[in-house]
Amino acid sequence: MNGPDYYIPAAALGIALAFKIPGMRRDWRDPLLRSVCALLILGASTFFFAAPPTIAEVNRITGVPNFSAPLVYCILSAFSASCLVLLVNWRGGPPEETRRISLRWMAAYSVVVVALVVLFLLGDAPVERLRDLDTYYARTPYIREMIALYLAAHSVAAVGMTVLCWRWSLKVSGWLRGGLVIIVVGSLFNLAYGVTKSSAVTARWAGHDWDHLSTLAAPPLASAGALLSAAGFILPLVGQRLSDSWHAWAVYRRLGTLWRELRSIAPQGTPSVRISLFSPAELRVIQRESDIHDGMLQLDPYFDHALREESYAEALAGGADPRQAHAVADAAMVAAALRARAADPEGQIVRSAEAYTSVAAAGPRDLVRMSLALRHSPVVEAARMRSARSESSTL
Repeated sequence: MNGPDYYIPAAALGIALAFKIPGMRRDWRDPLLRSVCALLILGASTFFFAAPPTIAEVNRITGVPNFSAPLVYCILSAFSASCLVLLVNWRGGPPEETRRISLRWMAAYSVVVVALVVLFLLGDAPVERLRDLDTYYARTPYIREMIALYLAAHSVAAVGMTVLCWRWSLKVSGWLRGGLVIIVVGSLFNLAYGVTKSSAVTARWAGHDWDHLSTLAAPPLASAGALLSAAGFILPLVGQRLSDSWHAWAVYRRLGTLWRELRSIAPQGTPSVRISLFSPAELRVIQRESDIHDGMLQLDPYFDHALREESYAEALAGGADPRQAHAVADAAMVAAALRARAADPEGQIVRSAEAYTSVAAAGPRDLVRMSLALRHSPVVEAARMRSARSESSTL
């Protein structure tokens, strides 16, 4: 793998981080959000500093041959810890317990980071190696232990992530389960990276040359594992948001028929609230529902309770369940009221108090089902026609 093979994943993780920064500014105290940002930062840093061009430049700037080795190993260990901490915060639970477990993982990997630095300082690695340091110094005192320690720490995190996420995925569903399954796959790639690297190092200890496992096979596995793990953590957060937005837009569209019918009777000169082009779907739904309720109040004197009861019975007889039948009956009452109001805009026709009832007295209504019934239900169309005939005979 060359420089771009490392820099492209680093850039991808950096872009994902950029989308999280606004949320971080708004709610920086949220431990889950902090954990996600830490994982993205450390993941991007791992790829950036592990790239051979970056390794050479860091060694040149510091003037220490192979200074990048403990740097990359420490960042990789911190990334492993961040995955475990994020998983702990993601699962939730009592705040004190979550915080205690997170601190234990961070403390354990902090010890690993300190040990990596100490072992590098005690060892002797004078020859710069950009791609094969693990196998080149596999028999060097202290450097050998440093390599074994970072591989062990990385593999422990991979095994822990695989087991915990798989068990959790069996208990949940939806976006969360999808994210957990992706993390499991990513953790298996990370574990394969550790096994491949360890095999090459162990082969050196035994006097064999399996360096190609370390230099050619392991880096792509690490790249795939880190990207998949990060994607798995992000997917449920982004996916749920997209799902909620899609649902809100669907509700907004389905309310269209009812909204347009009722907006047509709004008094002239009624100010309309302007919604920004970039306003979220949830805000648009609230505004549309508000307009519908205002229109229902305008129709209040024209609502026929008896017609609603008849339409409810017809809907039930046609096979509708009670909830759907109530929506059809409400839609029929609205359709008839619109006809009645169009025929008597000044409200001059005297109506029986027993026949009509206030819109507020009927309780909450399923506006989405009403809107759909207003456009598709034959019961509503029949009520509309009966109302038209009734108004004609009255006039």
